[in-house]
Amino acid sequence: QEIHIKEPIEKEVNPRLLPGELLLCEASTVYKYMQEDGSNRGTYGKLVCTNFKISFLDDDSASDDNEPQFKNKIVGENDITLQCVDQIYGVYDEKKKLLTGQLRKYPEKLIIYCKDLRVFNFCLRYTKEEEVKRIVSGIVHHSQTPKLLKRLFLFSYASAAPNYTDGRNQTVMFETLEDWRDELERTKGNVKYKAVTTNEGYRVSEKLPLYFVVPICISEESILKYEGRGIPIWCWSCHNGAALLKMSTFPKEQDDSTSQMQKAFLDGIYKTISKPPYELLKLDDLSSSLPSLQDIQTAYTRFKQLFLIDNSTDFWATDVKWFSLLESTNWLEIIRRVLKKAIEVAECLEIQHTNVLLIEESATDLCCVISSLVQVMMDSYSRTKSGFQSLIQKEWVIGGHGFLDRCNHLHKSEKEEAPVFLLLLNCVWQLVQQYPPAFEFTETYLTVLSDSLYVPIFSTFFFNSQHQRDTNKSGESLKTQSGPFRFLTVWDWAVQFDPKAQAFLNNPLYAEKPKPDKSQRKTARFKHQRQLSLPLTQAKPSTKRGFFREETDHLIKNILGKRIGKFINSSDEPPNSLREFYDSWHSKPVDYHGLLLPRIDGPEIKVWAQRYLRWIPEAQLHGGGTIATAAKILDLMEEVQSLQVKMDEEHSQAVSGDVHSVPMLRNSARLSSLFPFALLQRQSVKPALPTSTWKDLEDEDDLVKRDDEFVDLSGDML
Repeated sequence: QEIHIKEPIEKEVNPRLLPGELLLCEASTVYKYMQEDGSNRGTYGKLVCTNFKISFLDDDSASDDNEPQFKNKIVGENDITLQCVDQIYGVYDEKKKLLTGQLRKYPEKLIIYCKDLRVFNFCLRYTKEEEVKRIVSGIVHHSQTPKLLKRLFLFSYASAAPNYTDGRNQTVMFETLEDWRDELERTKGNVKYKAVTTNEGYRVSEKLPLYFVVPICISEESILKYEGRGIPIWCWSCHNGAALLKMSTFPKEQDDSTSQMQKAFLDGIYKTISKPPYELLKLDDLSSSLPSLQDIQTAYTRFKQLFLIDNSTDFWATDVKWFSLLESTNWLEIIRRVLKKAIEVAECLEIQHTNVLLIEESATDLCCVISSLVQVMMDSYSRTKSGFQSLIQKEWVIGGHGFLDRCNHLHKSEKEEAPVFLLLLNCVWQLVQQYPPAFEFTETYLTVLSDSLYVPIFSTFFFNSQHQRDTNKSGESLKTQSGPFRFLTVWDWAVQFDPKAQAFLNNPLYAEKPKPDKSQRKTARFKHQRQLSLPLTQAKPSTKRGFFREETDHLIKNILGKRIGKFINSSDEPPNSLREFYDSWHSKPVDYHGLLLPRIDGPEIKVWAQRYLRWIPEAQLHGGGTIATAAKILDLMEEVQSLQVKMDEEHSQAVSGDVHSVPMLRNSARLSSLFPFALLQRQSVKPALPTSTWKDLEDEDDLVKRDDEFVDLSGDML
């Protein structure tokens, strides 16, 4: 086959190493294929592996001329952190084989599939045999084999890097008793709930945080009795006093006497916090009302395969059956079920004024998803950037979600792996794209947050619990100092992005909360902003027959029945209350600072296009997509700001100070919908009839029918 070669680099290019980063192995004269078409176009360079990343260096790596507008300072476009590697395949005589462990034979091509859905193709035919052995075995060993926690790059970086922190970070970390008391006061939950210090020194449980909040009537003895199990832990209080709580269950396999004691203990706990008709409590066992973690993992594994595209031919082959492939993954259906559960909880809190207790075995997986979603929907503070970050800290990082196990960062056990945090981000994205002015952050913010799961210089997503992080904090730093490690937090965005790039994380059309003293003037502006706002994907009019009306009576009974009404007889509540709540809310104008309910009718649950399609040139819209809209809006904003400056100068005869800077997206026609993650790429031409899918069509009549379904993917998937 003909290979279109970009000449090998003449000057020596060395990788940019972070503090604590060590070069482990390298190979020269490696040929990297361009992914955008089926040809063999590409470039020569050096492939290196460090204790942090795999990196391809070509002559472009040495120059800063072509730097993208949205550049990550830690991970470049040809860098793959070791934690971001999903699977590695070798190609032997045109056959792909999964590479794991020791290799007897070394491949002529290397394909690396990444967890952020990039695909890298490297040709090793022109590389020295010794270098091939070294680089392939090095990459497989360092990215695919089990490792010890302390061998993560997180520790190397923390011991060698300067202790830099951004003092302007407003995220509440929930590491102190004061943080919890402030949150109780903010939500007015301090009347019925208290922050406790019972777990100081982790004497109750290593799974619980140092400080947490429980109902005032719960005694310290109760908390200590079963290591915190069976204790309702406070998540958030609604404006009407109803609260969202979570609880970890007892192990299922117990002898009868132990089970009886635990049952009596639980009954006592419930009676202390459920006092009808003043204090009502509703239990919801998420393990029976939502998909299992295994189901979620299976669905996501199928779903991501749709986007790990090797070449243009594969892309167009899947285009014909795109909708059936997408449906068969079940991923969008899981997102719908989770959003529906959050609506159900919101209805209990908002309309029924009932406390909701979420129950799960560890209360650190689906409990985190539902409690976070409910707060995003019901508390406008959680829709600001600092509020959302504080929410993730509270419910996930300090709350004890097992990031290390669920992301399988140490490659210890695939059985524990499940994209629970990604599920939350996918659900929040549905809300962001349905109600853009309600959020201070953008979909780009959510995308880079999902990428940060795999960047091991931040401690945020690399521990299973606060206890695990605290016990591994102690250690001797390299030469410079001894004492505890000082880990970075992912919320310090200046570590990854310069101010110009950070501006892409902030929503310029965010409808800020009106101030009470200027309510009339602000209200008018607020309405005007709503008129300006455009959804990130084409809005579809809401049908009269909504999602709930299309569901069968059996399913509705099932949904309502899953909420275990132990202290409320389920017959006491109207069977249509959930439907009425949903339909009634959607029939009124949206208050961007009040309750938000996602639209969950069939077409409304969409694929998060920016995250999943950003590396696929065939899916781009040239000069279109969200970025074209953003470019026009930002141009208008710049014009308004400059006029404001001129007016200020004329009135005050003084030069105004800083104008809020936004990145200018001039010549939006030269950009594509892949921006800001990829610049404009060559147009991929859709084949007339070359794919295997077309060849399999049996006759002309069938072809005519299928041709109607053959619609451009860039329209369908966005």
